[in-house]
Amino acid sequence: MEFTFSHNNLNVLDLEKSLKFYHEALGLRETRRKQAADGSFTLVFLGDGTTPHKLELTWLRDRKEKYDLGDNEIHLAFTTPDYEAARALHKRMGCVCFENEAMGIYFIEDPDGYWLEILPEHR
Repeated sequence: MEFTFSHNNLNVLDLEKSLKFYHEALGLRETRRKQAADGSFTLVFLGDGTTPHKLELTWLRDRKEKYDLGDNEIHLAFTTPDYEAARALHKRMGCVCFENEAMGIYFIEDPDGYWLEILPEHR
């Protein structure tokens, strides 16, 4: 039996704000969208244009309260060929939430509080 990795999902409160963040911070672009016939939810799949992996953002119409992320110990990681330029961009955006210079990594926080790890492409 074989399986192929498809996508990760994050639930978001403000879809447009999240789409803007993921595009500006990570260069992700919408690749597909699915809306419920009754408008109760929207799924937007984002891709990096290089890998087949997708990030699915789910917006639920009736959700008004922030998501409880618990200890927020699960995260997605992204590599970049220009770590210093990425770090400078994220500092300007004000989304860097944790840095570990000894390990050569840092984390950014999205509008819903999810942490995303950024590390150099070649380690």
